[in-house]
Amino acid sequence: MARFDVYRFANKAAPFVVDVQADLLGDLASRVVVPLAPVAQFAKEELPRLKPRIPIDGEDYILMTTDIGVLAKAQLGMPVTNIETGHRDDITAALDFLFQGF
Repeated sequence: MARFDVYRFANKAAPFVVDVQADLLGDLASRVVVPLAPVAQFAKEELPRLKPRIPIDGEDYILMTTDIGVLAKAQLGMPVTNIETGHRDDITAALDFLFQGF
């Protein structure tokens, strides 16, 4: 498991989650995750700085930063992709904005 890995999630509103936990904390039994929701369902909530768009398999999703949560590693399964390249800065900035206000 690695930071910025994306996993399928059994939720129609948010079919994926992205792991945002530091790899240094990999021995913990849980991971901090943020849901990815289809743009079509949550376009009204799109705030690029807080909730950037992330493409997965040719479809755009919104990083639902304000819905951050924790899942047990056993719930995650195998990652479907890793979005660090191209999205690391946007995701980190969204988390900074959520927690620090800048």
